[in-house]
Amino acid sequence: MAVESIRRFLDEKLEPEIRAHGECFIERPLMQKWTSELAAFGHISAPHREEWGGLDMGWLTHLLIFEEIAYSSLDVAIPGFINAVGAELIRRSASPEIQQRYLPGLVAGELFVSMGISEPDVGSDVAAVRTRAIRDGDYWVINGEKTWITSGAYSDLLICTCRTGEKEISHILVDRAESPYEVRDIEKMALNGQSTAQIFLTDCRVPASNMLGQPGDGLRNTLKVFEIARCHMAMWSIGIARRALDEAIAYSKERSQHGRKLAGHQLIADKLATMATRIDAARLLAHRAISLVDADVRAEAECAMAKWYATEMAIGVTRDALQIHGGNGVTREFIVERLVREAIICPIPDGTTEIQKLIVSRALTGVAAFR
Repeated sequence: MAVESIRRFLDEKLEPEIRAHGECFIERPLMQKWTSELAAFGHISAPHREEWGGLDMGWLTHLLIFEEIAYSSLDVAIPGFINAVGAELIRRSASPEIQQRYLPGLVAGELFVSMGISEPDVGSDVAAVRTRAIRDGDYWVINGEKTWITSGAYSDLLICTCRTGEKEISHILVDRAESPYEVRDIEKMALNGQSTAQIFLTDCRVPASNMLGQPGDGLRNTLKVFEIARCHMAMWSIGIARRALDEAIAYSKERSQHGRKLAGHQLIADKLATMATRIDAARLLAHRAISLVDADVRAEAECAMAKWYATEMAIGVTRDALQIHGGNGVTREFIVERLVREAIICPIPDGTTEIQKLIVSRALTGVAAFR
């Protein structure tokens, strides 16, 4: 019922508004409006508790809802996905006061959070972060630079991964209104409707009570939410691949070549059948992984499998959808060219395909290829 309701809302109301807006940047007031509307259907809210305005329906339900939004617009889907993961980290680690102060707004889509992990010289190796927080009485003073930060321009809050000691990686929640930081957006080949940014923290003073968990908990807590994030990365890839397949099916039934519809040509039929099967295989991997997360079972390898397979699958499926469209596929008149650009980005965030394979290999052999 949740999936049917949000699909109907997207088809009848939201997607026409998104298409009318185009690929240009979605300013915060409009993104907040759309995100709040989607939250009423379970986006962000599905896995979180009723006491914070959630629906307490679990992560699998959220994944199903997220697929529908990604099918219509990744740009609109992504900020809510970050909110859902950020709210989970706050739920797991923050004090009751911090939870009560911020979780209702995040779950409702009224506030935006960013996850500040990556730095100019730090990507998948979270333990190498250089951003430093130094204790000064009742405050932490943070200095550093974060990059590739989703929702950076929108963010009211930043969950900053920083070094609080020689061997301590910790999370500190930065309230932008109380502890300002500088944001610069990054232009990309796609997904420019939402914000991906650099964040600069210069002598940023944050109350000591804003630490999430204990000093040194940051790396362990990051790895926990990576499981949820990687399942969502898999599902956003599945959403755009499914859209590409539907566009290719519709086009192949309308376009004729050599006296018959494209769908009647065996090579096209083979492509469509293969695309559909790969999408379903990726979806099953994602559902298995998130079901383990819901059951509170460690699922690092299963989440890594889902993430790398689905994101690489999306590149192949969108590429085949464009091929089926022929010359029309490279024009802006048909959305498959946009889907191809979006798919190419998918294998990068939350650990590259290569990192995911190393995680799976480590689970199989017990031998780590990296420290």
